[in-house]
Amino acid sequence: MKWLFWGFIFNNTKNIAEAICTKPYYMEILMKIAIASDHAGYDYKELTREFLLKEGYEIEDFGTCSNHSCDYLDFVVPAAQAVADKRCDIGILLGEDGNGEAIAANKISGIRCAIAWNKESARLGKEHNNANMLSIGQEMVSDEDLLEILDNWLKVSFKGGRYKKRINKLESILSH
Repeated sequence: MKWLFWGFIFNNTKNIAEAICTKPYYMEILMKIAIASDHAGYDYKELTREFLLKEGYEIEDFGTCSNHSCDYLDFVVPAAQAVADKRCDIGILLGEDGNGEAIAANKISGIRCAIAWNKESARLGKEHNNANMLSIGQEMVSDEDLLEILDNWLKVSFKGGRYKKRINKLESILSH
């Protein structure tokens, strides 16, 4: 989903009638991304939020809102459902190691959640499996690697071709 917005930057004034149009600007919102975590992934969820907003993505944050102990299912399942229902284009999940979050998300029909502990696993999850969600473990990657993983996953595309045939087979298995 792409949203295009044209507007103008006004000089610093409180009175719009006094505003002088100084420079046109263009902002592109690339897509809407669901994010969710449990307490063990909360810090990385906040880093992910900051990164996505800076890059121009719209986000819907399904929680959690602190690092107090909680059950990841309460946050991951609604995020995955939002992606499955197409209210969000893709989703990013953060946990201690990312496994439980990915397992829970993959229980939702239409979700293909890949686990990424490095940028290569993220790239392959998208290129080969058309992953519409990504799960990352806060205890498995550094802050720096997190941002590289996110950037890489967001920029690559599904290759299609023989991989599309595999996705179709998977979808037919899941529909039975």
